[in-house]
Formats: sequence, C-alpha cells, structure tokens
Amino acid sequence: MTKEVEPLKNDIYQSATNNNRHVELSGLAVNNPEPARTFKAVFPGKYIQGEGVIAQLPRLIKSFGKKGLILSSHTVKANILTSLIKNYADDSIIVEEFHGECCDKELMRVADIVNRNKIDVIVGMGGGKTIDTAKIVSDRVGIPVIVVPTIASTDAPCSGCAVIYTEQGVFDSVYYQKMNPQVVLVDVNIIANAPARFLVAGMGDALATWFEARSCERTQSMNCCGGYSTLTGLNIAKLCYDTLLLYGSAAKIANENNIITPALHHIVEANILLSGIGFESSGIASAHAIHNGLSALEETHSYYHGEKVAFGLLTGLCLADALPSEIDTVYSFCEEVGLPTTFADINLKNIDRDKLMKAAIKTCDPIESIHHEAGIITPEKVLNAMIAADAMGNIRKIKKQ
Repeated sequence: MTKEVEPLKNDIYQSATNNNRHVELSGLAVNNPEPARTFKAVFPGKYIQGEGVIAQLPRLIKSFGKKGLILSSHTVKANILTSLIKNYADDSIIVEEFHGECCDKELMRVADIVNRNKIDVIVGMGGGKTIDTAKIVSDRVGIPVIVVPTIASTDAPCSGCAVIYTEQGVFDSVYYQKMNPQVVLVDVNIIANAPARFLVAGMGDALATWFEARSCERTQSMNCCGGYSTLTGLNIAKLCYDTLLLYGSAAKIANENNIITPALHHIVEANILLSGIGFESSGIASAHAIHNGLSALEETHSYYHGEKVAFGLLTGLCLADALPSEIDTVYSFCEEVGLPTTFADINLKNIDRDKLMKAAIKTCDPIESIHHEAGIITPEKVLNAMIAADAMGNIRKIKKQ
C-alpha cells in the first residue's frame, strides 16, 4: 500500500544557521558568539548496485593493484567465488576463509596474510563481521578495501567504522577507520536469494536513521564522524525513511519469492547506502542506545541488530513524546514488514522490571548516544518508555485479531 510521505522541511535547520545567541544581562542585550562548528559528511568512494555486478569484482581488484585478497565465509566461497575467480590461477587473487569472529586474534591473522603475500587490496565479502574484519585490516596495513555485502541486514558496508569483539563474541570496542571503503559492490541477485529476514532486519536498522538524525540536529549533537550534520546528510536520512514507507512491503514480498523488482532495488539502496550515509553523517541517538541496552539481556542474543534497533526506535518515540500520528505510522510499518513491536517479539515476554532495569541502566551509560536526545535521560524514563512501547504494541495486536 502506498503511503504519503512529507518532504523534509527547511525550518529544522534554523538553529543550524544561527551561530550567535542573544543574551539579556541587566537589561542590556549582548551577543554571545558560539565557537564555529564544523560540518562533516562521509561517503564510500564508489557505490555500485545491480544484477550480476559481482562479475566486476576481479576488474575492480586489478584497478587497485596487482594482488588482491578476498576474505569470505566458507558458504560465500563455495557458492559464489569458486566460479568467479576460476580463471585466476596465477594467484593474483587469493581467497581466505573468515574464521567467524572480528576479534584481535583474527585481525592479526588476516593482517599477517596480507603482509606475507604483499597484498595491494583486500575484499570483505559476506556478513557484517567479515566486512568489519576486512575494513579494520585494510586500515591497519594501509591498503584499499572493497566491500561486497551478501545480505542487506545493516547499514555498515558504507561506513568508516567497525566493531571489534572478544573471541567469545562479546562487544569490545568500536574502531574508526581513516577512510570509508573505496568501493561498495552490491549484487542484488545475491541479496534476492538470501532469507527475507535479513532484508527486514536491515529495514529496522534503516528505519531509525531519520529519527536519530533529527534528534541530533535538534540538540546540536555531533555525528559519527566528529562534526555536525550537513544538509546533505539530513536529507539523505529523510529520503531513507520515505523510501522505506513507500517500498518496504513490496520489497519483502519480492525477497520472499527470490525475485528482483524495482522495490527490492530501492530498499537495498535504502538499507545499505542511504542509511549508511545518513547514520554516519547525521548521528545516532536513542534507538541504537536502547539496542545496546537490550543486547545486554541474553534472551535477545538470537535477534538481529536491526530487529532490536526497531524496538529501540519505538521506545525512543515514546520517550521523546513524538506525535501520535508519527508513532502510529512507525508501528504500522513494523507490523506490515514483520519487525518487533513487543517484548515477546524479542524473546522478553514476562520479563520482570528488575531485569529490564539492567538494560535501561546500560542504555543510559554516559558514553551512549541516548544523550543526544533532548532533556535529561534517566534509566527510569527509559524503563517506562520500554514498557509503554511494549504495551502499545500488544494493544495494537489485540485490535487486529
């Protein structure tokens, strides 16, 4: 069903153009100039999306040097790469299987392979951890990276940051690269044949992009690349949201039937490119912080990043006292494509308040992005907002029965 979307309004930028505050002191008006702000936006060097574009990979590798390393999972190697590189028997392209965790041990192992074989360019092909490993290794050894996502489940492929875990898979730190990937190559044939749950999770991640960008602009919070959002970043974030509302449901249907349609193309672009530029160049806020809090609960570990971000967004909208019409639109979209709207949807049915408070406390850690929201945010407010979001989701489900 086609939904109406509103254009991005220029009045949200008024505060961004006002670099002076007017202060009244003893009846005397004086100018109190603020420090000059720096606006930043980051992009991948080249974004290529299409059907069968994976065939361009050998040529792209050659454009950066004589020798390339493709880091991929066993499944990707067996199902995609074997036929693609069969003509490169001269060892100009080496394929190395990823060992499953983006941790220091794996980073050092891959970096050693790069150095020993005098690799000129590295390719990360597969899911998020494979891609993150390739991005970090490329940054550490000083060579270009080509990213080839085989699912559209997050907005990470275009970004200049990556997450490092322990060998046991526990979050360790965020690693910021000096540059974004030189090339992001997205073959929609591959995406269309992946399980639809990945695409839907990507829509959950992308759904938060505009709302978090808007929060950062309103509170004049810095973005993920150390500056303030440009008009370009904000408009891309809004386009991401509009695209999801218009094409999300049709794209899911296409993916479920392993077919390629214009709607699927639009949503793959929204999940990977628009959300990738939007979140990094405009900033993150409550949805991702609440995701981090929920991830502290073991019950949620089987759910994807974007699924927990979607519930984080619903919680964030309750926390921020968003317009009822806006909340209704976001709930309706989540229900239509199958994103979580209740605790039960993320395996937290009947969770007690004490356990939920642990997630709320982690959400409000001083380093978390929830403090990019307006006002003073406390664990109690987050707890209440999570309960409100769950209750609203349950009431809506009952009404639909």
